[in-house]
Amino acid sequence: SLFSPAMDTRGPLAPELPQLLHRSPQPCAWTPGARAGEKNVLSSTAAAQALATLIRPCYGPHGRQKLLVTATGETVCTGCATAILRALELEHPAAWLLREASHTQAESRGDGTAFVVLLAGALLEQAELLLRAGLPRAQLRGSYAAATTEVLATLPSLAVRSLGPLEDPFWALYSVMNTHTVTQTDFLTKLVAHACWAIRELDGTFKPERIGVCTLRGATLGDSCLLPGLVVAGKPCGQVTMVLRGARVALFACPFGPASSNAPATARLSSPEELNKFRKGSEQRIEKQVSQLADMGINVVVVWGEIDEKTLLRADRSGIMVIEAKSRREMVYLSEVLGTPLLSYLVPPLVPGKCLRVYGQELGESLAVVFEWDCPSSPALTLILRGATTEGLRGAEQAAYHGIDAYSQLCQDPRLLPGAGATEMALAKILSEKGRKLDGPEGPAFLAFAQALRSLPETLAQNAGLAVAGVMAEMYGAHQAGNFLIGVGEEGIMNVAQEQVWDTLMAKAQGLRVAADVVLQLVTVDEVVVAKKSPTQQQDLNSDSKKAKKCPSLVRKNSFGINK
Repeated sequence: SLFSPAMDTRGPLAPELPQLLHRSPQPCAWTPGARAGEKNVLSSTAAAQALATLIRPCYGPHGRQKLLVTATGETVCTGCATAILRALELEHPAAWLLREASHTQAESRGDGTAFVVLLAGALLEQAELLLRAGLPRAQLRGSYAAATTEVLATLPSLAVRSLGPLEDPFWALYSVMNTHTVTQTDFLTKLVAHACWAIRELDGTFKPERIGVCTLRGATLGDSCLLPGLVVAGKPCGQVTMVLRGARVALFACPFGPASSNAPATARLSSPEELNKFRKGSEQRIEKQVSQLADMGINVVVVWGEIDEKTLLRADRSGIMVIEAKSRREMVYLSEVLGTPLLSYLVPPLVPGKCLRVYGQELGESLAVVFEWDCPSSPALTLILRGATTEGLRGAEQAAYHGIDAYSQLCQDPRLLPGAGATEMALAKILSEKGRKLDGPEGPAFLAFAQALRSLPETLAQNAGLAVAGVMAEMYGAHQAGNFLIGVGEEGIMNVAQEQVWDTLMAKAQGLRVAADVVLQLVTVDEVVVAKKSPTQQQDLNSDSKKAKKCPSLVRKNSFGINK
């Protein structure tokens, strides 16, 4: 049966799936083609379920976190589904397609990665039941497509709230950010809401790139704040600590000074005279490079690399402010914002970055550098996040970016859906009622789609530590009575309108569409074909396996090609 015992307690028992299938004018019977289709969908289901099992404990505001050991040996503690999927090494093509679909959701809407993985896994699991009951793969695909169309057409009718143009966005962003940060969600949401509100244009447009996020270790998350301009973690190194007018910036991802002694190309010197000549030539070359920067009007240099003291003194004499950056990611962001290239040699850029002023800022025990503009299209605010650990800062940073993305979506479409699994239960009720009335393969497919949707609030209840059967039975009864605002709370069912728990319509619709698309693609797969490796590749694999035996990996691989 497509319904769990908790579902059956609230209404008449649903007919068995084979009975529904055989109501069709052309009964479906088992054929070799159907069995072959079942075998391939079973393979896809197993790979998708492996991913879903990994992501399921992280879903929702009560989701848990995982300690990941990446391929480079870095240890990451995170509950973000996007980060977890990115760290996996996948071999099964179905799992690879599902990860690509979830990344599409993350890139386009910023949120809903776990939703896509869990819904796709549940839909493939229900597809397996339909194939076992005798539904041909072609009819299954068509019926799933019809159910997806019905869901997307019904979804806007469930939007019962919208963000007003002059309304505080805090309550609309809280439920989005609450799933990504562990502590002080209220305070962090207020900061993000205030930043979004301040950056929003008078005509209602919103440019998320005008809000920067900077993480600085030290203090606590409660010490986070908003600063004007673009703030990056770094410190001024020389005597010139600020440029208050007409800053012209150059970015370098190389040492600020002579080449390192560990460079690949080194001079071969056979006498002390040659050594002195090499040193003088190197100093003259560095002095010339600094002079070229000053001649081009460069008065701010941001360096991601070692800074030589003698070169720094030459920069001080030329009036150049030298800033030591902390990460390459911030250098790339600066390059995008300033519109100047990130150079690997000490040469003047063809197009220097321009801003109004640059100065250092002390934030507790940490140092940061502020870039300010006087034009409206440049970054206007930066959210400074403080924290004791890198992992805590990473979670707060992800929550902030999700909140900014959610507000950007609400500026395009202000409609909101009931959160906490209420929308999924409402859609499941509508599909179930229509599926019982349909003859042929579409009826069972609608019921299967509804059961897949019910698995999402069930996961929320499970992660919250609730009695899943009881909570699902109460939700089912409330939705059958017409109250589709009932969702899963911390202590049981709750009214999402009273608790102000909402989902953005754009993210939910995109997640449903992406999950359905990848499932329809996997259902049509006829066979998984793996190309035979060439002898040279086989030799390389054998040599790699010998090395792996000498250095055993700490990563365990399961039967579906997913590293854990």
